[in-house]
Amino acid sequence: MPKAQRSAPYPVVKLRAGREKSVLQRHPWIFSGAIAAWPDRLEDGDLAAIAAADGRQLGYAYVNRRCSIAARLVAFGETDPRAAIRESLARAVALRRALFDPERTNAARLVNGEGDALPGLIVDQYADALVVQISTLGMERLKPLALETLVELVQPRAIYEKSDVAARYEEGLTDAVGLLYGRDFGPLVVVENGLRFYADLKRGQKTGLFLDQRDMRALTEELAAGRRVLNGFAYTGGFSVYAARGGAARVVSADSSGGALRLAQGNYALNGFPVAPEDFVEADMFAYLRALEAGAFDLIILDPPAFARKKEDAPRAGRAYKDLNRLALAKVAPGGLVLTCSCSRFVDEKLFGQIVFQAASEAGRNVRILHRHRQALDHPVSVFHPEGSYLKSLLLSAD
Repeated sequence: MPKAQRSAPYPVVKLRAGREKSVLQRHPWIFSGAIAAWPDRLEDGDLAAIAAADGRQLGYAYVNRRCSIAARLVAFGETDPRAAIRESLARAVALRRALFDPERTNAARLVNGEGDALPGLIVDQYADALVVQISTLGMERLKPLALETLVELVQPRAIYEKSDVAARYEEGLTDAVGLLYGRDFGPLVVVENGLRFYADLKRGQKTGLFLDQRDMRALTEELAAGRRVLNGFAYTGGFSVYAARGGAARVVSADSSGGALRLAQGNYALNGFPVAPEDFVEADMFAYLRALEAGAFDLIILDPPAFARKKEDAPRAGRAYKDLNRLALAKVAPGGLVLTCSCSRFVDEKLFGQIVFQAASEAGRNVRILHRHRQALDHPVSVFHPEGSYLKSLLLSAD
């Protein structure tokens, strides 16, 4: 693994007069319109010092002039940016070690981008392996430093990169997938709240598992006793396994991917639950709900993939979310529960609430909100960067 090199002094990027307020409030993004001029000796992806129009030092950021977010801060004030990155990584790892007992949960997010003062970097730990996802050119340039520090802090068996997100294309990058450190490996078995799951870090969605829904899966376990549960968009059956441990009368897992359902069956068996093939249904969730007999389930879980991957998708996504929730609310048993989720960044919490309101109205049910999303502790959001909050969930009661 290449050693991280330090190069200084850093070119200075000056902001327009009056545009320093967000940086002083520790927001890590600087938009292109805030920048007065670019220095000559600065390439996209480089680190630069950020200064107010009057010359005050504000911090250090990596830059990319081709993007609307032209600079992302990794250090504020006078702190050297490379030292700040190492310190941010150390704080992030220490937080997770304080949060989790590895005997009960050994799959967790170690770095959550701006939530850990490391924009463009996601790091997930699965047992003794790490998965890294880099979404920006500046963090791509800083990858040697990040890897060197992670190896020192965590001493993993392997680090695998899964940088295949759309944001990379906006940054002028292509996909980067492969082993970065250590020896190659296959699917792993990890532990989450005492339950065991297969994690295919290479072929699975995101980095292997949806770690951000851990606490909502635990909520499902609390609610499941005696209920007939439908896990829509089940993927590898995380919600289903929790519901089974919670004493559900029946759990049906529906997903359009046969491969995902086979993994879901494997996770069921891994935890000692009997596998009934008829309870793992390969189907389009919209079509499945339309054909479903009303009252067949007491708890319906909807955790679909992002329907809006860019801002222009939001209107179409809104219609899809409305139809999905209308169908679920119409079909759930009287007094039943619907846990509905959205991970679309461009459908914010207010809009999602409006969509659910419209769905409830069209379903003709009296619907109450019992619970809002319980944020997974290893997915912190900076109070200075509320844009980092993307996952929304509502637990609904339908009379």
